[in-house]
Amino acid sequence: MKKVLALTLLATVMSAPSLAAGDAEAGKAKAAVCAACHGADGVAMIPGYPNLKGQNEQYLVSALKAYKNKERNGGMAAVMQPQAAMLSDTDMVNVAAYFSQMK
Repeated sequence: MKKVLALTLLATVMSAPSLAAGDAEAGKAKAAVCAACHGADGVAMIPGYPNLKGQNEQYLVSALKAYKNKERNGGMAAVMQPQAAMLSDTDMVNVAAYFSQMK
């Protein structure tokens, strides 16, 4: 019985829409503005700015949403909050997909 429950839970989690990968190609177009600080290849041009290349997709979505909702206020929040405010939830998932697939 425990195995059936575990497998059911695993199947539910794996099919959750929140875990669906974004469209990296669409994200590339939206991410053009990010290049000014985070580099065209996802490697930051400015010391102290984070590299986005290869970053975890879910982390990037979470961070962008936190900036958009003004839940993230430290560091460069004054720069990131307006940038994130211009992105829809779909845009955020796509941008995250773009940076996370970079190797």
